[in-house]
Amino acid sequence: MKKFFLTALCILLAFNMNAQKAQQNFVIGFYNLENLFDIYDDPVKNDAEYLPEGKNKWTQAKYDKKLKNMAHVIADMAKNNGRYHTILGVSEIENRLVLEDLVSQEEIADANFQIVHYDSPDRRGVDVALLYKPDQFTYLDSESIPFTFEGSEIDFSDTNTDYFRTRDILMVHGLIAGENFAFYVMHLPSRIGGKGGNLRSRGAEIAYAHARVMEQKYPGIKIVMMGDMNDDPFDESMVTYLHGKETVEEMQPEDFYNPYLSMIKAGYGSLCYQGTWCIYDQELVNYNLAAAPQGGLKIQPVTKNRGSWYDGVVYKRPYLTTQKGQYKGYPFRTFSNGAFVGGYSDHYPTFIVIGK
Repeated sequence: MKKFFLTALCILLAFNMNAQKAQQNFVIGFYNLENLFDIYDDPVKNDAEYLPEGKNKWTQAKYDKKLKNMAHVIADMAKNNGRYHTILGVSEIENRLVLEDLVSQEEIADANFQIVHYDSPDRRGVDVALLYKPDQFTYLDSESIPFTFEGSEIDFSDTNTDYFRTRDILMVHGLIAGENFAFYVMHLPSRIGGKGGNLRSRGAEIAYAHARVMEQKYPGIKIVMMGDMNDDPFDESMVTYLHGKETVEEMQPEDFYNPYLSMIKAGYGSLCYQGTWCIYDQELVNYNLAAAPQGGLKIQPVTKNRGSWYDGVVYKRPYLTTQKGQYKGYPFRTFSNGAFVGGYSDHYPTFIVIGK
């Protein structure tokens, strides 16, 4: 009886220690929601395809299904992690209304997500935004950083910069566990037509320059760059202009650590583009967060595969994956070959975990 009691006590103590450790962890992630449009005509948005009479016959029933699907993924990640995301960046959303409809979905309403969103001049009519848990993140301020070309070192001689319009970059500043944080949410220019490499590099250049100013203004601030980069971790925008490094050991104080550099080499992917698996959905962290001293919040290992630990997660689940047909194994998207199939997104969500 005494042995049984001691065993039970040890199990209880271990459980409590794990629970306390989990409470010190914060989930930071990103999800491309793949064209989350409402059903209403907005004269300043390019939303013609997403109207009841439009190409996609975007009815209330389809919109409700899309909202329910997105909420289910967020809830499922919370169940898996033992808590909701503290910070969730999102892209391909039409406006604030769709986010209000999303966070009020029954499956995630108890999270009490708050919204940071600005309208941007993107020609497709989509924006980026950030959802946060107010009991875990104290919002201080935010900024919508315009995509401009002034002061760039990049050659744009082959680009009509007067015509170009894209998503602004969102910066949200606040506190987690008393520590200063800045989160940047990006959806860098498209690869349509095999172009835009210099544009994506320019987006990274803008975000990096702003982050350096924040580091000077708030010494010790911890920064996370996240988004649909439309580039892989090894591409020029990420390596040269965001100063992304594969390991913490090779970082200098001005660099960012990109955990997805090692993950893409190990075969992970967040979407499939032209038959090739890519990780466009990334979170990069600055030196203050990657190499924080003991007692401070820092990025944690979260994915174990074949004896190796990785500091990022590609949240791939069977229900998020097409199970049959031409696109078997690809992310299960909302439309396929022009037909509504009721899926989720053409991207898997990704996230990191920070803790002490």
